[in-house]
Amino acid sequence: MRIVATCLLVVMAVAFVLLRKFGGTAPGWGYAIAFTEAAMVGGLADWFAVTALFRRPLGLPIPHTAIIPTNKDRIADSMARFLRENFLTPQVVARRMTAFNLANAAGEFLTAPRGGASGRIHTGAGNLLADVLESLDTERLGLQVRAGLAHQLEKVEVAPLMGQMLGAAIADGRHLPLIESAVRWAGHTLEANEDLVREMIRERASGLLRWTGLDGRIANSVLDGLYKLMAEMIVQRDHPLKVKLEAMLGELAQNLQHDPETRAKVENAKREMLANPALGAWWQALWDRLRLRLISAARDPEAALGNHFSGMLGEVGQALRSDPRLQRQINRFARRTLVGVTARYGGEIVRLVSETVKRWDAVTVTTRIERAVGRDLQFIRINGTLVGGLFGLVIHTLERFL
Repeated sequence: MRIVATCLLVVMAVAFVLLRKFGGTAPGWGYAIAFTEAAMVGGLADWFAVTALFRRPLGLPIPHTAIIPTNKDRIADSMARFLRENFLTPQVVARRMTAFNLANAAGEFLTAPRGGASGRIHTGAGNLLADVLESLDTERLGLQVRAGLAHQLEKVEVAPLMGQMLGAAIADGRHLPLIESAVRWAGHTLEANEDLVREMIRERASGLLRWTGLDGRIANSVLDGLYKLMAEMIVQRDHPLKVKLEAMLGELAQNLQHDPETRAKVENAKREMLANPALGAWWQALWDRLRLRLISAARDPEAALGNHFSGMLGEVGQALRSDPRLQRQINRFARRTLVGVTARYGGEIVRLVSETVKRWDAVTVTTRIERAVGRDLQFIRINGTLVGGLFGLVIHTLERFL
């Protein structure tokens, strides 16, 4: 456009020279000369005006030229002030957000068919999770998680919690299956080790009992008595030994909650367990397996994790689209958040714009502004040339008839 405007000016200048040199005396020649002369003056004036915005015309130190490079900092401040007063004000942001249903737009985005932007979110989120898990120091992260859990467990006194759980289980009768399971386990253990029991009784029997064979009968009687005892404990609800066990459990529940000595023993046992290296090795192995499974599931879009994540996003999107009350709450929260961000950080955003423009050198500022609006400025030159020529015709006409 600069070439077009310049060529038009050159054409007017050449035409003016040719008309003055070879023109005749007919009235039409005067109109043509007046048009080309005024068009040349108008084109030159607008060339000077447009050029003076960005640089000094012909390099001459004419006052009030090269306006943009000379006033770069003032222009930056004016741009920032305009942005602050007309866009980054809480009133403008609140008015704009009131007319925009952000929650419904988010719901439509999340419920869009997979494969579009919503599908890219699913895939991108899974890959991002996998990349994060792969980039982390596994051993260090595992130690940090373990240390965090241990620190939280150290602050929690577990004895009262155990006492409350045990007391609630006794009150609801949930301890009875545990007692019966323990008795059955003891019966199976005794059955598997009958030979060991018989050998122990035989070793402790006298020589006379072993010579008469009574040690075997005693062992059988002992085993039969133990089996009968355990069977009665399982069958009878109010068996004395079971009642005694229940009383012991109730006393333990009370001690866990109210006895300082018992609580101190439990706390010491807890600290010893947390300090045990075996627990650390178990946790590290568990963390490694969990991390590898999470990475595999995140990489596979058809895995349960990906499907679950996609389904969850779809449900959230459907809720956002169909629940007006939820939309109002989210839109109100978004509006308040953006208004607060604007009120708090609007000045920082404006300052960033101003400082960025100020850091640019004069050539950069001039080049960028000229590229943005230079085409329209060249149209000003073209229009100035043509309009100047028309005014020349008007003036010449008035001169002839007035």
